[in-house]
Amino acid sequence: MKIGFIGLGNVGGKLAGSLLRNGFDLTVRDLNREVAEPILAAGANWADSPAEMASSVDMVITCLPSPRVSAAVMESDDGVLKGLNSGSIWAEMSTTDQTEVLRLGAKVKEKGARPMDCPVSGGCHRAATGNISIFAGCDRDTFDRAFPVIQAMGRRILHTGELGTASVLKVLTNYLATANLLTLCEALTTAKKSGLDLGTTYEAVRISSGNSFVHETESQVILNGSRDINFTMDLVIKDITLFQEVADRAGVPLEINPLMIEIFQDGMRRYGGREWSPNIIRRLEECCDTQILAEGFPAKIVDDEPEVPGIEVVPECHRNG
Repeated sequence: MKIGFIGLGNVGGKLAGSLLRNGFDLTVRDLNREVAEPILAAGANWADSPAEMASSVDMVITCLPSPRVSAAVMESDDGVLKGLNSGSIWAEMSTTDQTEVLRLGAKVKEKGARPMDCPVSGGCHRAATGNISIFAGCDRDTFDRAFPVIQAMGRRILHTGELGTASVLKVLTNYLATANLLTLCEALTTAKKSGLDLGTTYEAVRISSGNSFVHETESQVILNGSRDINFTMDLVIKDITLFQEVADRAGVPLEINPLMIEIFQDGMRRYGGREWSPNIIRRLEECCDTQILAEGFPAKIVDDEPEVPGIEVVPECHRNG
C-alpha cells in the first residue's frame, strides 16, 4: 500500500517516520522541504504538490496545524482533491473542526474516495515511538482497510464511529488535558508557597487519586524548568476554542473552558504564542515571586516503551454486542 503524508511538524514528522520504519512505501510533502530531509534520506519519496501525491498513492494522510491549512491543502488548484483517485483513502490526522471534516469528507466521497478523521493523543514522545493512541472516525470497511497503516503509527486504536466523531473526541480530550495542566500549575505553586518540598509533592500526586498522564509528563518538565513538552500556547488556544465551538453547537453552557481560554490568551499576550504550553505557570510564578523548580526531573519526556503493533481498543460495553 502506497502512502502519502502531508505535514511534517512536531507530530506529523514522527508519525511519518513510524510508517517508513515499518516498511511502507512513503511519499511526503511539507511547505518547508528542510524538515523532510531526514525522512527523505531514510528512503521516503518527495511530492512536488498535494495533487501529484494523491494521484500516485493509495492513502493520503494530512497532519496540519489548523482547519484553514487543511482546507487549503485539500482544495487549492494543486490540492489533494485534484489528484485523488477513486477507491483511495484520505485520512485527516490534524486536530480539526468536525464541521470541516464533514465538509471536506463530502468532497472526498464525490471523488469516489473514502474519508476518515484519525487524530492522535498521547504526546510527541509517543508519536516518535509508534506508541501514541489514535481515534478513527469512518465507516467500518474504511477502518479495516486503513488499519494496517494506522497500527504502524499507534499502539491503541479506537474506532469512534462515523466520520467526524474522532475530531470531537480529540478536542474533548485536549480540553481535559488543558484543565489538568492549569490545576497542576495551581497545585504546585500552592505547595511551594506552603513550604512543601516539590519533589515530594510530585510523588504524592503521582501515587494518589490526583495522578494523571499530564502530571507524569508536564509536571516533570515544569519542575525541570525546560517546560518543553513540544506543544505551544497557540495550539492550546486552537484546541480549546474548537472544543468551545463543539459545546456551543450542542447547546452546552460551559463555565470552565471560557476561563481557560482567557488564561491562555493572557499567557500568549505575555510570552507569545510559540511559548511552550507548560510555561503558563509563569503567570503564577511572577504573581507569587517564586520559581516552581526541583532537582532530578528530565528536560524532555522520552517514551521508553518498546514499539509493538497497534491493537484495536473495543469499548467494554460493545464487546458482547
